[in-house]
Amino acid sequence: MEDVETDRRRAILDAALAIADEHGLAAVTMRAVAQRVGLTAMALYPRIGGKDGLLDGIVERLLAELAPALEDSGDPAQRLRGVARALRALARRHPAAFPLMLARPSVTPESLRQLDALYDTLLGFGIPARHVPRVERLLSTFALGYAASEVNGRFGRVDPRAGRGRLDPQTYPAHARLGAVLEDPADWDAEYEADLDDLEFLIRSRWTA
Repeated sequence: MEDVETDRRRAILDAALAIADEHGLAAVTMRAVAQRVGLTAMALYPRIGGKDGLLDGIVERLLAELAPALEDSGDPAQRLRGVARALRALARRHPAAFPLMLARPSVTPESLRQLDALYDTLLGFGIPARHVPRVERLLSTFALGYAASEVNGRFGRVDPRAGRGRLDPQTYPAHARLGAVLEDPADWDAEYEADLDDLEFLIRSRWTA
């Protein structure tokens, strides 16, 4: 019976994520999800616990897609890079739902298991236990923020810096000094990898030197 309920919950969360992918997060309602899975809205409550539970469940569902990267048997540094890359790919697959990763904490048991695997990776990196939660927040905030910015408009397909090197130097003197740099098109893939290099360097120099 427990396996049946687990499968039903997974089907509900899959439906919620599919609706977000197709129509945006605002379209994810208890009624819409219930219709998608052939249940009444009231039948969702014992399995999900209301709209907040549904949103937390979508976070759980998104985190489940990161599980293979977190379970990678490679060294901790490579595992962290794998998770960071998987997170960026996750945002590209689910741009509408992805902001929930920034807006809601990991509270479901499955979400906490993914967080536990990340803590274990950081411990394996040699970071002292008392610093692990803080470093996890540092790394996840960077990766989540970068990925969300890339898929939801802050930057992405069009480099927002284009043309800024030609702004009035009297009004924007620093832009003028960076003129050639700002005119060079951004390579988001290379930039993300360079950022990961910098974060790894900071961690290694701080705790593993």
